[in-house]
Formats: sequence, C-alpha cells, structure tokens
Amino acid sequence: MSQTKTNLSFENTEIAFRHSSNAALNRAYWLFRIININFLVKIGPPITNFAVKIGLPIKGLIKATIFKHFCGGETIRECENTIKSLAAGGVGTILDYSIEGEDDEQVFDNTGEEIIRTIKRAAKEKAIPITVFKVTGVGRFALLEKLDAGAVLTPAEQDEWKKVQNRVLAICEKAHEAGIPVMIDAEETWIQDTIDRLAIDMMRRFNKEKAIVYNTYQLYRHDKLQSLKDDYQVAAKEGFILGAKLVRGAYMEKERKRAAEKGYPSPIQPDKRAADKDYDAALDFCTDHVDRIAVVAGTHNEDSCRLLAELLDKKKIDHNNPHIYFSQLLGMSDNLSFNLADAQYNVAKYVPYGPVKAVLPYLFRRAQENTAIAGQMSRELSLIAKEKKRRRS
Repeated sequence: MSQTKTNLSFENTEIAFRHSSNAALNRAYWLFRIININFLVKIGPPITNFAVKIGLPIKGLIKATIFKHFCGGETIRECENTIKSLAAGGVGTILDYSIEGEDDEQVFDNTGEEIIRTIKRAAKEKAIPITVFKVTGVGRFALLEKLDAGAVLTPAEQDEWKKVQNRVLAICEKAHEAGIPVMIDAEETWIQDTIDRLAIDMMRRFNKEKAIVYNTYQLYRHDKLQSLKDDYQVAAKEGFILGAKLVRGAYMEKERKRAAEKGYPSPIQPDKRAADKDYDAALDFCTDHVDRIAVVAGTHNEDSCRLLAELLDKKKIDHNNPHIYFSQLLGMSDNLSFNLADAQYNVAKYVPYGPVKAVLPYLFRRAQENTAIAGQMSRELSLIAKEKKRRRS
C-alpha cells in the first residue's frame, strides 16, 4: 500500500543537521566559505600536490579539514562513526573506495579486493544498502580508451583486458552472493562504451531476480536518456532488471575541451536547462517501469528530488520501494538527505574513503565542481547559518 502524500520540506535545518555537533557545523561553515572563493580553489590543488610531493607535513591539516568533511576515513574501520551517524538519521552509507588514476596491476588487484571488502562489510547490516566502484579503479584508463576506439589489442593487452574483466566479474559475483547491490560509476565518454557493455553483461548474469548491478547514466550527455530507454528494452526482452543510477555528470569541462581539441561534436547538453529536462524525464521513465528498473537518483538538485517524491505519490509507489533510492555525497546537501529520510524515503550517502594522498584528486574535484554550481555553495552556507542561528535562539 502506498503512503499518503507527504508535505516534503528541504528547509528544516534541525532535521538536516541533527547529526552535526556545533564544532562540526562551524567547521563546515568555514570550509564552504573557503570553497566559495574561486581563487583559492584554483591555486589550492597545485600547491597542495607540490607540498605532498616534496614531503611537507600537511597531511594532518588536510585530514582535519576538507578530508574530514567529505570523506569517511582512510579505511573502512575509520568510516564506522560516519556509518553510525548517518544511520541514526535514517540515511544509508555507500562505501566508495576513492582510488583513481593508477596504472599498476598490483594496485588494480588490491583495489578489487578492497571493493569486495566493502561488499562483505555491507552484508553485515542494513546501514550500508549499496556499494560502488569505478572500472578505472581495477583497469588501466589507456586500455579502456583503446577498446572504446575499436583498436586491435596486442596479445599482452588482451591478457590485461581479461584481468580487468575478471576483477569486475569477481566484484559482481560477490555482490550477487551477498545480495548487496553494486553500482558501476560513469566515467569519460571516450571510455564509457566499454564500461556500458561490461555493465549490461553483468546485469544479464546477476539481475534476473534482484537488482544487483547498476550502470550510471550521465544526463548532461545529450544521448543518455535514449541510452536508458534502449537498455530498458534490452532488459525487458532478455528478462533482467535494469539497474540505473541517474546523475547529471562529473566531467563537463574536460569533455567540452577534448571535443573542441579533437574537432568532434560535444557530447554535453547545450545548457543546464536541457540537462535538467532529460534528468527529470529519466526519473519519469524509470518510475513508469519500476517493476523492471531499479533507480538510484544521484542528485543535489532540490527540484529533481521533489519531482521524484511527487512521482512516487502520483504513481502510488511506496516511499520505501526497494527499486527507488535518493543519493547525495557526504558533506553536501544534508537538507535533502535527512529530510527525505525523515519522510521515509530510501536515502544513501556516498562516503568516500582511502589514503589521504590517494583521495586528493576526488577532494579537489569536489571543490572545483562545487564552485561551478551556481548558487550551490551559497545555499549550503545559508542553511548552515540558519541552523547556527536556530541553535543560539
């Protein structure tokens, strides 16, 4: 039976920041003020990378500030307090081992084993309902790029590719065995076709009875709404559940720059309005086919969150239907995550973790993306300021 219509508000800061101490709230306030200064965000990464490279003792400073806010810790064990804190507010954890940009086979093996450990940890309690990985965490970017381009692999590269496939298979097999969904993150367009084929192959194997494997659709690409619909047709025809994580996207500037340099049409939508339109159309499509599509709405957009909530009411779908999840990043948009959870929707936060030095690219991308989102930082700051004022009154 579906729930009655909920008057959903994203303005309730008491619910949004219930899990945050006064000290944590103050730290977040000053952190977002710094991130909001574009100049510091631009010069910060090269300075920090240089300092780490020459061995300056800044790891402690990073770990106590930006790392502490956006990451769970350096290990799964260090994430335990974050897992408990989120769970207290009804929000699940998505453990995200955020190692990227490596080229070493031993590192790929180690990363694959670590992702399997996140699945084993998730199997122990409901507080970790979903897991995630990047294919470039377990395989070389240049190899995927060559596959996407349709180039012929050397015998050594064929062996290397087989190892990548085996790592992905091992992760998805463990997820299926444990009954824990695993999302495959989207990456750059020039390696994405290979990732898409891998994801669909894994769904064919493991999504017959339950949504275990999810692929990611970046709706800031103008072709991805159609890709979602095409993949649904394949799933319906072949009898498996389509797992779909919907995001707007994470590589816009890089995508546009490469398209301009190489002289091909940009894969990115002409403007934000077009991306928003396709994102919301994807939500509508997925909820029309909730029996065959399991969707994770990865978004910090309040309008899209509100739309999905309204679609569930309109289509008489339970708020806690296992095929519908909302998701945001740790350290951002707590007003969405905790107010949605308070209204009994399924919500889970991405909780990145890993060695500070290895996670730096993720942290810099968060800061740079945040300054590119018009109004996002001022929105975060205004909500934190509102809660600080409420606590003083």
